[in-house]
Amino acid sequence: MAPAPAVPAVMERPHFIGIGGAGMSGIAKILAQRGAKVAGSDAKESATAEALRALGVTVHIGHAAAHLAEDASCVVVSSAIRADNPELARAAELSVPVVHRADALASLMTGLRAIAVAGTHGKTTTTSMLAVALTELGLDPSYAIGGDLAGPGTNARYGEGEIFVAEADESDRSFQKYDPEVAIVLNVELDHHANYASMEEIYESFEAFAGKIVPGGTLVICADQPGAVELASRVRARSAVKVVTYGEDPAADVRVHKIAARGLTSEVTVLLEGRLLTFAVSVPGRHYALNAVAALAAGVALGLPAHNLASALGAYTGVKRRLQLKGEAAGVQVIDSYAHHPTEMTADLEAMRAAAPPGSRLLVVFQPHLFSRTQELATEMGQALALADASLVLDIYPAREDPIPGVTSALITDAAEAAGATVTAVHDKGAAVDTVAGMAGPGDLVLTMGAGDVTDLGPDILARLTD
Repeated sequence: MAPAPAVPAVMERPHFIGIGGAGMSGIAKILAQRGAKVAGSDAKESATAEALRALGVTVHIGHAAAHLAEDASCVVVSSAIRADNPELARAAELSVPVVHRADALASLMTGLRAIAVAGTHGKTTTTSMLAVALTELGLDPSYAIGGDLAGPGTNARYGEGEIFVAEADESDRSFQKYDPEVAIVLNVELDHHANYASMEEIYESFEAFAGKIVPGGTLVICADQPGAVELASRVRARSAVKVVTYGEDPAADVRVHKIAARGLTSEVTVLLEGRLLTFAVSVPGRHYALNAVAALAAGVALGLPAHNLASALGAYTGVKRRLQLKGEAAGVQVIDSYAHHPTEMTADLEAMRAAAPPGSRLLVVFQPHLFSRTQELATEMGQALALADASLVLDIYPAREDPIPGVTSALITDAAEAAGATVTAVHDKGAAVDTVAGMAGPGDLVLTMGAGDVTDLGPDILARLTD
């Protein structure tokens, strides 16, 4: 196996603005592991900041011009960094090059066999499944993931093998910067409304991503999801890239034969090259089983033995925030979900419904993520919540956005009520903890759902249940 290439000169002394973010911290970790002198800043202390410091990374809390060292070789930013950031202004004064996160990641993939995982939903899970399976096979991959693995407990690693697995973010078109040997597209839907005005723009962006696949490479794409089917048709018509489809469609190249629920896990059987393969998936739900099949198809496209890879996928034990069991108290299981788009919400709620014991209730604490997403998809979010027995809806988590007049979580609660849901608006997270803990009884499932800080409520709910 070929060792990973040396750190590019521009990345020898990088400064990351927002180094605690999932994507940014992963790249910083890999660079530190490769020997770069890494520094950066973040808005607040976190476990991620401590993990970076353990690798020798300098992490400043807060943003200030003085945090940028004069000998920095570059400043790494994501699309979330605002133009008036003082460290960015200081970089301009010092003529320090500014590098987008995706360019930094692309530079780390140079010379390696890259697998880039894209799609509106499921990227983190699928990337993680591949990282775990390839590690289990002794291939020592490098990987950069948008979430922490439940097993290794990290979102990135520098391996000495020849394979690099990366989550490819479509939200700002930055995934077009990669040159993968294998590209996975899980699904194609309209999201990221601040950057895409129409489905046609989404298709064009994904086509550009597929167009970056190296000669002789492979596009692995879902045969069941309408947007992915349309994209596959476009790629076949305009490109010589090999297209491999997977899914439950009878015509899929890697066909899902059966998905069997096993409580909070599942078992999937696929038909591949005339053979049936059965393997375990550590999380419930059809969508996670399909993620595992995408990972299988990608590994086979790289030339890995299907049977060995299928067995290795069974070593995957989950990703934080992807239907992660936070604990059980008073007979109530508390589970955390990152779902924030209606399709994700529906999939996770259906999976939880299937996994729930007979007679139990599914109770949800949902936090909408982004004003722009809520403005466009509030009706669909409310309809998804109708799958729960009862839901509490928190105020919108703004992340990088400024408020939009008239856009509040009331748009979602109104839509949920219209869809027949039992739903309550709660403006205080502490009150949400007390309310849902008071509602829950033995056998019930409580799901904290959203991409914001609603994830922090799980331990508080468990503690309240034991009072």
